[in-house]
Amino acid sequence: MANGVRHTKGAPAPQTGWRGGHVVSARATTIGLMAILLWSVMAAAVRIVAEDFGATLGSALIYTVGGILLLVFRRPAPIREFPRRYLIVGVLLFVFYESSISLSLGLAPTAEASVEVSLVNYLWPTMMVLMSAAISHRRHAVRAVLPGAVVATAGVMLAVGGNSGLDWQAAVRHIAADPLPYALAFAGALAWSVYAVFTPAMSHGVDGTSLFFPWVAVALWIIHAASGQGWPSTPPRPSAWLFVVIAAVAIGGGYACWGYGILHGSMERLAIASYATPVLSTGASAVLLGLSLSLPFWCGALLVAAGSVLNYLVSARE
Repeated sequence: MANGVRHTKGAPAPQTGWRGGHVVSARATTIGLMAILLWSVMAAAVRIVAEDFGATLGSALIYTVGGILLLVFRRPAPIREFPRRYLIVGVLLFVFYESSISLSLGLAPTAEASVEVSLVNYLWPTMMVLMSAAISHRRHAVRAVLPGAVVATAGVMLAVGGNSGLDWQAAVRHIAADPLPYALAFAGALAWSVYAVFTPAMSHGVDGTSLFFPWVAVALWIIHAASGQGWPSTPPRPSAWLFVVIAAVAIGGGYACWGYGILHGSMERLAIASYATPVLSTGASAVLLGLSLSLPFWCGALLVAAGSVLNYLVSARE
């Protein structure tokens, strides 16, 4: 329904428009934005879980609980309603992204390398913005969003890396010495961008999040079994189980909101807003883990906001 059209009883219709092959709903875009808020607590919750269960077991438990919650509260459509191409491509990209991020963080040899790998993963908002512009079929769309993308990406690097005391020269040496975790993080970021931008057109409006999520749990249990780490020798604290549920709700709920948003909302708006994900995640981690936020974090946050505003203005002019 076009903007400005009213229902027969005189109430204004939901704000919608046509973009990217589907009717764009402002409500769906808002729901998609809720994913960014949920994901902001994900990193801290996962870290707390990993301290008691280990990285691979903790991730497997989180995705198992998250998958169960999604199947209970957001039951997927019957399998026959899923387009075959969407089912195959969607599950492969979804599982590959989650598995590659878990593996890249697990393969990082030090805490500093883990931060560096995370920064590589945080390239996905920039990739999404550029891909969304590339498929919009508007003249010079990529060139128009590039300045905002560069500014926002620099802000993400400064906010996340600066708050962690990242040494960029050491990061270059780490990448040269052990490129595998960084390559996995980059491939995962690319896979997630492709999933978010291209699979909505394949889905015919059917959301596969609740169906794809349990497959991630299966993949993570396989990774955990292959790691040989087993169950922790010290029984986990009761609070650790609570954070398993918190992390599962944050991740599963975030993906549910994001899946609905990319299918029915504005991909361009969601891509621009996604720059806030790493900044909010760093801020939430600082609060939950009792860390301080440095000056580079705040400078980076301002750059992220500036780059996002630039891209929003470009999008609004179209």
